[in-house]
Amino acid sequence: MSKNIVLASDHAGFSLKEIIKKHLASKGIMLIDVKPILEEGDDYPAIIRDGCAKVLEHKCLGIVFGGSGIGEAIAANKVHGIRAARCCTIRDAELARRHNDANVVSLGGRLLSFERAKRMVDTFLTTGFDGGRHERRVKDLESF
Repeated sequence: MSKNIVLASDHAGFSLKEIIKKHLASKGIMLIDVKPILEEGDDYPAIIRDGCAKVLEHKCLGIVFGGSGIGEAIAANKVHGIRAARCCTIRDAELARRHNDANVVSLGGRLLSFERAKRMVDTFLTTGFDGGRHERRVKDLESF
């Protein structure tokens, strides 16, 4: 697993983020929580933008959380250098890393059980990039 993991969440994903935070901390993973305290009016675009900046700064992986994870993935993908995948299954999380070298996973706190989310996060963090034919595509994505 990566040395550091960035966590970023709005109000709708906050409960799931806290569960994942405890799960990863129990494994000794260093966490960078860009918004550790829930405040009224927390909107995902700014929080996700800040989280993605930390992913790039620390050259690590990130996990973003929202109600569905859709808006958070869209916001993350607006940041140059971020390849975010909204994942709903463990296989999604695996393929996001293996085929797309995703550096951010986006999870929906209103859609996933805590147990499934933990397994997805573990898969995302331990799966490597296959390279090969996929490398050309990832480089193409970085060009725009």
